[in-house]
Amino acid sequence: MSKKRVLSGIQPSGRLHIGNLVGALQNWVRLQDQYECYYFIADWHALTTRYDDTSRIKEFIKDVLVNCLAAGLDPEKATVFLQSHVLEHAELHVLLSMITPLGWLERVPTYKEKQEQITDKDLNTYGFLGYPLLQSADILVYRADYVPVGVDQVPHLEITREICRRFNNFYGETFPEPEALLTEFPKVPGTDGRKMSKSYNNCIFLSDSPQEVEHKIKTMMTDPQRIKRTDKGDPEKSPVYHLHKIFSSREEQDRIVEGCVTAGIGCIDCKKVLIKNLFAVLEPIWERRRYFMERPDTLEDIISAGSKKAGEISSETMKQVRQAMNLDGLK
Repeated sequence: MSKKRVLSGIQPSGRLHIGNLVGALQNWVRLQDQYECYYFIADWHALTTRYDDTSRIKEFIKDVLVNCLAAGLDPEKATVFLQSHVLEHAELHVLLSMITPLGWLERVPTYKEKQEQITDKDLNTYGFLGYPLLQSADILVYRADYVPVGVDQVPHLEITREICRRFNNFYGETFPEPEALLTEFPKVPGTDGRKMSKSYNNCIFLSDSPQEVEHKIKTMMTDPQRIKRTDKGDPEKSPVYHLHKIFSSREEQDRIVEGCVTAGIGCIDCKKVLIKNLFAVLEPIWERRRYFMERPDTLEDIISAGSKKAGEISSETMKQVRQAMNLDGLK
């Protein structure tokens, strides 16, 4: 039996950090052995909020690709490609825009949320409003069976399912209705305790040096009640402990909790354990990053081959779409 197809993408809107690693890349690596996986670098999507400055987009595209490979993605198992190299994404986006009610786009949860959060630029553009529609085209053009999402992201996939049903209702069964592949995404705190985000300037980047990572961990905030070494603390109030939940063993976590609530260990000791365990995860990634950064031709070959394969799949889909919509010429 052929494997079910999975589709997912990531924006090159900045350097990737450990939140991207545990929230997406590690999951992608696991899925590549179970499914037919298509993973793309969503450079068009990056323009929806960063349209005014594209000076670093090539740098960020390379960073995403290198980190995907360094995290363990195998181009022999998963197809890795660049969105803008497969023009069928844009063609399907245009055709879907003809049938999608504006109200559907305006009610997407992140539409108003991002407008409220991002105040330093004008987001009253079609590209920003139409982001979910381009996302739908990304998914449907590969006739994906599954899209890996967290529970809180299921509503974002629902608009794709609605558009799929609407298209099939108008023009006949053309697309399979994609389903959510529910995945547990741990919440990764940044160095200031808020969610790790490039916009908060609180990230531990995969491209950081060992010295930079160690400095960021050592200067992280902890439980604000632990002012002196002898003060007892509450580990749940410390973002350092929440990183332990991701990178440390159960036994180590238990020791950290016991030492924190009894003041048996200090925050520096707690951070040293985290640094050790984080380095154990990052050191193989750093090594593979160095390998690929020194081989730009290899990176180009991977993107070229992946985009070609993605183009073959999406081209076949678009033939069916044009035929269904009677846009396939006079014959």
